[in-house]
Amino acid sequence: MRVGVLVLSGSSGRVEVERARLFAQQGMTAVPLQWFGGPGQSPGICEIPLETFTDAVGRLRSAGAERIGIVGVSKGAEAAMLTAVRDPRVDVVVAVSPTAWVWCNVGPGRDGVERPYRSCWTWRGRALPFVPLDDSWVPEETERDGPVSVRSWYELSERTFAGRLAAAAIPVEQARSELVLVAGGDDAMWPSLPYAEQLAERRRAAGATVRLISRPDAGHRVRFPGESPAPPSPRFRHGGTPEADALLGAAAWPEVLDALCGVS
Repeated sequence: MRVGVLVLSGSSGRVEVERARLFAQQGMTAVPLQWFGGPGQSPGICEIPLETFTDAVGRLRSAGAERIGIVGVSKGAEAAMLTAVRDPRVDVVVAVSPTAWVWCNVGPGRDGVERPYRSCWTWRGRALPFVPLDDSWVPEETERDGPVSVRSWYELSERTFAGRLAAAAIPVEQARSELVLVAGGDDAMWPSLPYAEQLAERRRAAGATVRLISRPDAGHRVRFPGESPAPPSPRFRHGGTPEADALLGAAAWPEVLDALCGVS
């Protein structure tokens, strides 16, 4: 079976060439998609049309892919799951360090404006319901001169805007695709393991399949076998350690390949 894979980055905006190469080495057609920050695209993750991804799925199908997966990390995982909900051609989603909610924009939209907050995503011209960030949040005092963890910002915002969570929930139970969730318990960017557990519960409650691979000491930047360690960031703490992040990636890798190749 010919497998096509879209590979989506998170808010770093990098094109995931190295990760796509891993899937190509397995005989898959792998496309590392640049979905913001490029020519003619929104400079930030703000009101990105989900058609960006459904159109890419269509191109993979036209190129002969019989089974289609989307592998996304962080904001890319958010995009992957939302796309699968709307596009039945998606057979597998691999969501690495996922969220359970649609969040507000990260950076400016095409108009150059960042505030007031808007949805990250649109579908058929309409913005998806989203959870804003609570701008009363401040970093820990010990982090103000160096890389910061923003996990508590997301946790605070969930409490502040609790009334908006239900409308902003990513309805993974509606997707016909398989779902593989990979999350570390020491994620310092947002609480991806609790989010993954919520997503898994939604799937199970609906009688849908899900695979959840986790490790309590891994962080946000999970690395699959063959990938280089993630470089340190001057702005953000991501949690975990290079060793724990690689061990989680190694544990998840067979499950990822099995799902993409249609192995039950």
